[in-house]
Amino acid sequence: MSNSYELSNLEHFTVGAVGPPGQRVFYLQAGITGTVVSLKMEKQQVAALAEYLNGALREVSDSPDDIIPEADIGLIEPVEPEWTVGDIGIGYDAEAEVMLVMATEIPDADDPEEPATAQFRITPSQVAGFVNRARQVVSAGRPPCPYCGAPLNDDSWCACSN
Repeated sequence: MSNSYELSNLEHFTVGAVGPPGQRVFYLQAGITGTVVSLKMEKQQVAALAEYLNGALREVSDSPDDIIPEADIGLIEPVEPEWTVGDIGIGYDAEAEVMLVMATEIPDADDPEEPATAQFRITPSQVAGFVNRARQVVSAGRPPCPYCGAPLNDDSWCACSN
């Protein structure tokens, strides 16, 4: 059974990728003094989380454009994933004025235990910083095919051009 986490007052909340384009592995990483949690994610999950957080921040903030994003911070090495994210969702704690990012581990069919969960409480500046970083990380991959949108191979060739 994997560990579950519930972290508040984060000092570190970011996303990053390890490996060359086309073979990258994406990670969500959160930390407080003495604890760093790295969760493996899919590129599409990173992109969707960033856009959803950006939209939610615009809904709950009176002046979202005035929020100063937290500095662009990369992954803390070594990156050792606790588990792989299956479901992910967000919420908002209006009283504390923080966003909640909630992730659930992909269940193992051979393990009768409940999947692990992680809950991170992040400030508006951490949200803005995460969104900026996630957009950079996602766009740093292989360029899309101009015809079908699939990632191009190393030689800029796509099967749809046949």
